[in-house]
Amino acid sequence: MLRELRVRDLGVIDDLTLMLDPGMTALSGETGAGKTLLVEAIDLLLGGRADPVLVRPGAQEAVVEGRFCSHPEGAPTAEMCSGDDVVLARVVPATGRSRAYVGGRMATLSVLAETGRSLVDLHGQHAHQALFTAVAQRAALDRAGGVDHSPLVAARQALAAVEVKLAALGGDARSRAREMDLLRFQLDELEGAALQDPDEDELLVAEEDRLSDAGAHREAARTVREAMHADGGALDRVGEAIAALAGRAPLRGIHDRLRAVEAELTDIGSEARSSEERFEDDPERLAMVLSRRQLLRDLRRKYGANLAEVIEYREATRTAMEELEDWDGRAAALDAHRRAAVAAVESAAADIGAARRAAAPVLAAAVEAELRTLAMPRARFAIEIGPGAGGDDVTWLLGANAGEAALPLAKVASGGELARTMLALRLVLSGLRTSSSNGSAGGKSRARSRALPLALEGSEATARTLVFDEVDAGIGGEAAVAVGRALAALGEHHQVLVVTHLPQVAAFADHQVAVSKVEAGGRTRTSAEPVADARRVVELARMLSGSPDSGTARSHAAELLEVARSGR
Repeated sequence: MLRELRVRDLGVIDDLTLMLDPGMTALSGETGAGKTLLVEAIDLLLGGRADPVLVRPGAQEAVVEGRFCSHPEGAPTAEMCSGDDVVLARVVPATGRSRAYVGGRMATLSVLAETGRSLVDLHGQHAHQALFTAVAQRAALDRAGGVDHSPLVAARQALAAVEVKLAALGGDARSRAREMDLLRFQLDELEGAALQDPDEDELLVAEEDRLSDAGAHREAARTVREAMHADGGALDRVGEAIAALAGRAPLRGIHDRLRAVEAELTDIGSEARSSEERFEDDPERLAMVLSRRQLLRDLRRKYGANLAEVIEYREATRTAMEELEDWDGRAAALDAHRRAAVAAVESAAADIGAARRAAAPVLAAAVEAELRTLAMPRARFAIEIGPGAGGDDVTWLLGANAGEAALPLAKVASGGELARTMLALRLVLSGLRTSSSNGSAGGKSRARSRALPLALEGSEATARTLVFDEVDAGIGGEAAVAVGRALAALGEHHQVLVVTHLPQVAAFADHQVAVSKVEAGGRTRTSAEPVADARRVVELARMLSGSPDSGTARSHAAELLEVARSGR
């Protein structure tokens, strides 16, 4: 919801701050007072064209700022605004390029436009029309018809998954043959190595060390044995020490420790003798160990940093080889799956197309009925669906007057007719309808449309800001009352700002802002002030007769305001 709008040095506006409320707000004033400039200001926040000619003479730049408050889904109220405000700003220099800001930070124009259009829809001549694009028109039709896209989404995902598998499978026979030859060579080499233990290399290192220096190992073991058991060796000397301590109670501790040393030396000598006998020269086994270690080094160089990775590569190669050998069978199965997936996509698309073609005349009839209450009694509205099975080409057509061909909505020339069409669309897409015109304004009441599927109810009822310019162009009387009532209906679910010259429209507004020009110091500037109660009656009297001081005009204005309030 647009909570605050500040405009500085834009045209005849020198410095204007406008606080806005939820519901419907009418912007009224004499022609040339500056109402359109306020719409231009909002348009700049939506990324509209920044023309330097808009800068107030004598100023260096024009500045527009808008503060939008966030709130839960549903009809907005001032109390529901949270602290998470969004501030948009646009600076238009007298010379040079314009600048954009979002949340106080510099932003590109595209970011400003994307953010602004998510908050505001501006309806009128030369304005941004959210429902002009084919994508938006198709989406609105789908909401109206309750079109379920989930089967098509699931079918497309399944097809994509199959196509990924087919792409990975490959289809070039020569490439497959070359790959099979390479895999076969690698697999023969890996399987020929008969790898089993990922720690084999460490075991071979130990065995190579034992075999390559067996003589020296044997000599070392002999030296140890002789040092233990030879005459005068370690065991003899320890035995002498033990004998010297025998029977001497004060030295019993040393005696016992020496006995333990004697047992340990005896064990060392026995182990040295066994090792001496075990170390034998075996040149053939050493050659085999060296050859095996070289083979493992070659395998690690080709297939992995260690034997565990080499073994893992061997298993992956075996699996890849098996898949290639069974390529024909797998390709046939995947191709069958792909044909089934394509058929599922086509079937789901056809269902969506059928649903769109069924919903199109219902939605078109609802919009056309709404147009007849908005001073377009001969208007024709149609929704054209392209020839594709899915009905993806959706075009909304409007023939505003009798005898006119129905043209794509984006090509409608009249700003007023276009704005009223957008108003009718908004009413229908919000699940709101006004009853047909058949009497006085006070006798009419709004009712929910039952011509559309329930899936549409509330689909557009989010609290956005809708701005209508020229919505009442070329109408008056009872048709103006119908337009005012329709705008008030939208105001229950959106913030609605409408520029109007018609008192019948303004009377239905929840709030009214009078825009006027004031001369001061030889310069003209625009002011915008909210009017309520007696001041609003005066403003409506001015709109009715051009004579705000006329008692008769004021009486009629008060009556019109009362009728509008009772007929909402």
